[in-house]
Amino acid sequence: MRIKHCFTLTISSSACLLLFGCGGGGSESSSITPVAPTPQADERWTRGLFEDASLYKDRCVAPRSGVSEITGEMYTDTAGDSMDEKLWLRSWTNTTYLWYNEVDDNDPADFSILSYFNQLKTDFRTDSGSFKDNFHFSQSTQEYLTRTQTSTSFGYGVSWEFVQATAPRRIIVRYTEPGSPAEQAGFARGDELIALNDIDFINTENSDEIDMINEILFPSNAGRETQFTLRKTSGEQLDYQLSAQSVAISPVHNAKVISTENAEIGYLQFNSHIQSAQSQLISAFELFDQSRIHALVLDMRYNGGGLLALASQLAYMITGAGQTDGLTFNKLTFNNKRPNINPVTGGQVQPTLFYSREIDYDRNVFTSTSLPSLGLTRVYILTSASTCSASEALINGLRGIDIDVVLMGDTTCGKPYGFYPTDNCGTTYFTIQFQGSNQKGFGEYADGFIPTPSPLFEADVQGCLVEDDFNHALGNVNEGMLSAALNHLQTGKCPVQTAAKSPIMRLSANDSLKIQTSSSILDAIIVENAINQPISEPSN
Repeated sequence: MRIKHCFTLTISSSACLLLFGCGGGGSESSSITPVAPTPQADERWTRGLFEDASLYKDRCVAPRSGVSEITGEMYTDTAGDSMDEKLWLRSWTNTTYLWYNEVDDNDPADFSILSYFNQLKTDFRTDSGSFKDNFHFSQSTQEYLTRTQTSTSFGYGVSWEFVQATAPRRIIVRYTEPGSPAEQAGFARGDELIALNDIDFINTENSDEIDMINEILFPSNAGRETQFTLRKTSGEQLDYQLSAQSVAISPVHNAKVISTENAEIGYLQFNSHIQSAQSQLISAFELFDQSRIHALVLDMRYNGGGLLALASQLAYMITGAGQTDGLTFNKLTFNNKRPNINPVTGGQVQPTLFYSREIDYDRNVFTSTSLPSLGLTRVYILTSASTCSASEALINGLRGIDIDVVLMGDTTCGKPYGFYPTDNCGTTYFTIQFQGSNQKGFGEYADGFIPTPSPLFEADVQGCLVEDDFNHALGNVNEGMLSAALNHLQTGKCPVQTAAKSPIMRLSANDSLKIQTSSSILDAIIVENAINQPISEPSN
């Protein structure tokens, strides 16, 4: 049973009285200065009446001019007002949002632009009681394009595990990017942050210091050197001096072959479905093919998703042509206004197949080069609450063609949904526009895929609950999740069960004394874009 939470907004308006002067008798006339009318609600909004979004597109409070330094395209903004921007959001939501009929049509005049967008979403909940839509957010278009077009991020090159955002705070190093300031300084998995400069990171309740912590952890400018004090896994406490810079993102780490008594096992840490992953995945799978591996452990515990096309390619590389020809990897379902039409692109809805060739992502076309493939019928996937979106589509797509997927770790984030990030007036908006399903038509995993030794429900997946192990490097055979997978390969047994973690709401506003938290989910879902539609053949 789903529960709808809503509120009623009562609007009152004052009558407007105009006073006009009347001329008296005689040769002189007098007039009375009219009284300024009382401001009324903007008459462009009428409850339940939605004009075409194009009428308000790019009509901005602060229009941009010139050419984007990132895309090279001319800005199309014109002068407008905040109501123009809000009315565009309203009509765009009504046309494209998956659950448009569950959105309350509140008067835009009562909200700022951002707060108006934030409430343009469903309040329905899933069967577990979680909000159905946990992925509704916006971002500066400049930041979005920098992240998606350059495959770089700005910072120190460290991925943090945010265990506790309020005092006593706790964040731990997950991994570092190769060649980044954090890696070069000596940050290692399991290191725990103790202090930043002279600020007690763990215990401070000073709001100015909280602001400084956020500024340091999420820097926007280069040049400032910061002292990080870390407690190593050995218990030793060390200081490191780091400056933020642009860091190249390497989505594939630790591709290796592990020799066991019975077989050669491939291992791959895959952190993000971004364009640059294609060549790195191909190199890894060529290694696995040459080594004639018998099983694969795919570590996606920190992979928040990204490009659906890349997930399809990865699924093919695991399985091969014999198990995928003509079958659907993922089928998108949009809202019910025009069931066979994509409301964002206007094109016919077509399923994503298992892509067997390399893709020229700059032109969004297939090349003639075939992908390597292993022909596996089983794959072990390491998961956590940060395993999301395209990563879950990979799990679902493989299960849809009866590949034996075994999960080691924790329940995934629960995002069978996606969106086409859309810019208006310098802000890129993300609102859920489609739901994905596999060859068998299954796509109901909004509460995540749950690893369990004894699956009962469709979202239950054969596997084991295993805690993240920060005492060993990723790819180390003694690391908890990888060790559990290798043992399960040989024995079919799970280690002692742990309790599944509750899903974390990562996109909500922060409390005043709560530090900001980054998320591999948020980092990855911002790269979802129109490449979710089928890739084209190159034109002659």
